[in-house]
Amino acid sequence: MKTVEISAFGAPDVLRLAERPDAVAGTGEVLIRVAASGVNRPDVLQRTGGYPVPPGASDIPGLEVAGEMIGGDAAAISQAGFKLGDQVCALVAGGGYAELCTAPVGSCLPVPKGLSMVEAASLPETFFTVWSNVFDRAGLKSGESILIQGGTSGIGVTAIQMAKAFGATVFATAGSDEKCAACLKLGADHAINYKTQDFAEEIKRLTGAAATGGVLSNAQSGGVNVILDMVAGSYVAKEVECLAEEGRLVIIAVQGGLKAEFNAGLVLRRRLQITGSTLRPRPVAFKAAIAANLKEKVWPLLEAGKIKPIIYKSFSPASAAQAHSLMESNQHIGKIVLDWKQI
Repeated sequence: MKTVEISAFGAPDVLRLAERPDAVAGTGEVLIRVAASGVNRPDVLQRTGGYPVPPGASDIPGLEVAGEMIGGDAAAISQAGFKLGDQVCALVAGGGYAELCTAPVGSCLPVPKGLSMVEAASLPETFFTVWSNVFDRAGLKSGESILIQGGTSGIGVTAIQMAKAFGATVFATAGSDEKCAACLKLGADHAINYKTQDFAEEIKRLTGAAATGGVLSNAQSGGVNVILDMVAGSYVAKEVECLAEEGRLVIIAVQGGLKAEFNAGLVLRRRLQITGSTLRPRPVAFKAAIAANLKEKVWPLLEAGKIKPIIYKSFSPASAAQAHSLMESNQHIGKIVLDWKQI
């Protein structure tokens, strides 16, 4: 099978097309003929040597695919309600940049009606991540408010739409006026240009905290209930400042640095929760539970057009280096995908 492999850790040009033995599905797994593969920030980190491959996972990058189910564990496939020939998208622990890919059957979902394979390939990594962190871990509820850092990233465009669909007031940050406009178009109630505005001061102003001298109490008198953070570092101190009482900060990436200093007194007085998670190394059963929730609660919204995949650009696998360069430029709005029909 053709793959895109990492020939050595380094710049995007270390990505190259290669031939590998065909992937073989094991117990509880399916074999997918890949039509499209999503490109995500962890792929870039893996390419640079900053994200070690979990034990047992393929060294081929790629954490999400869409394609045709062509083989695998027959009993597991039947029990999950699938059959050979079904079009599915899947979250995988690695190996997604390939013509053939295996996936746990519990991590597979049907391609939503009306979506292309390129669109479907953009779903698993961000939708699994947002559901598990925003709704399961942070417990966002209808009527609450959320601040989404990096609103035009793949995670961001998904989080904005999902949070809004489930009744939250959405604040988002982005690095340009154009990107802020994109956040608003996706459904965000407020968008903050973090390059020209202090996001913490804006949250205080917009939620009423400034009027109370910066003392945050609840969603009505100031502060947000949930923050989804992909930056960490110096952002954490400001995020603690703009959380309402009982607020929850969920850190899912550390693009701004591993270390943070913040006012622990605010955490105590406001009874704040600071948590975080990574998805890739979690057990198969954990991911299967997320898939079940997505199928029940989110897939109908996709099929009804109430939530839409946002594709910025697709590339041929031979141009994977260009896809990674685009990801690193932070110029994109939404998802980047490799289209295996272009091979």
